[in-house]
Amino acid sequence: MATLPEFAHEHDFLGAAHDANARRTLWVVLLTAAMMVAEIVAGYVTGSMALLADGFHMATHAGALGVAALAYRYARRHSRNPAFSFGTGKVGDLAGFASALVLALIALGIGVESALRLFEPTAVAFGEATAIAVVGLAVNVASALLLSGDHHHGHHHDHDHHHGHGHHHGHGDNNLRSAYVHVLADALTSVLAIAALLAGRYLGWVWLDPVMGIVGGVVIARWAWMLMKDTAFVLLDRTDTHIAEEVREAVEGPGDARITDLHVWRLGPEAHAAIVGVAAQGSEVDTAELRRRLAPVHELRHLTIERH
Repeated sequence: MATLPEFAHEHDFLGAAHDANARRTLWVVLLTAAMMVAEIVAGYVTGSMALLADGFHMATHAGALGVAALAYRYARRHSRNPAFSFGTGKVGDLAGFASALVLALIALGIGVESALRLFEPTAVAFGEATAIAVVGLAVNVASALLLSGDHHHGHHHDHDHHHGHGHHHGHGDNNLRSAYVHVLADALTSVLAIAALLAGRYLGWVWLDPVMGIVGGVVIARWAWMLMKDTAFVLLDRTDTHIAEEVREAVEGPGDARITDLHVWRLGPEAHAAIVGVAAQGSEVDTAELRRRLAPVHELRHLTIERH
């Protein structure tokens, strides 16, 4: 990895809870992989297709969670690599977008399979399938507890004259969020499956199993779309309008300066950058004065001012 020249400043915009979130995600990967292996082995030993199917379903989630874990590792390893102009703070968003695509495919698969079973019912071993769903739910609850810790800690990081100061507490880690959504999706399918299997076993409502599958597929698809949309906005450097309004108000409020060009985008879970072009009246409104006005906008961790 290349090193920074002595006079340069760093561009480490990883979240304050980056390493803690990485550890949480790794534990969930191991837990999910263990459950996957146990189900596949038990499926082969007992000849149960239900066990095998759920085991391979768990494999898709283990793969997506593995991507999240690798993203944390990659982002930390290259966080100070000058080859990345604005650091690796958005690696988690890239992993989250990929994870959302996988989740969407899983939702589609669940929906199609459920629709086929609705029109062509198959025999269901209710007792065995219910036991599998209960164990799967227990694993998902444990995983959710691991991932649900507070990951919105404030982060204070001082910078030289090119950077802003302070901390921000309102932005989440989309990589952790993607892992959490995968766990929630699995938990949802387990809950719906348990309800449908119990109804089928004791009430004879065999049709409820595929119906619940379709409902679960629709809900998971909606979660996938929301995650895909949010991560895509970050990857495409969409303007944060709230911060842009704060910047405009801070600069133009006194009435002696006008913003001619403004770009605000996210660099990481707790960091934004801004390029601000300003037309100012009088020499007293210099770049130092403009930086003083923008200091209260704590979200800004990398600030460039162009005075006209």
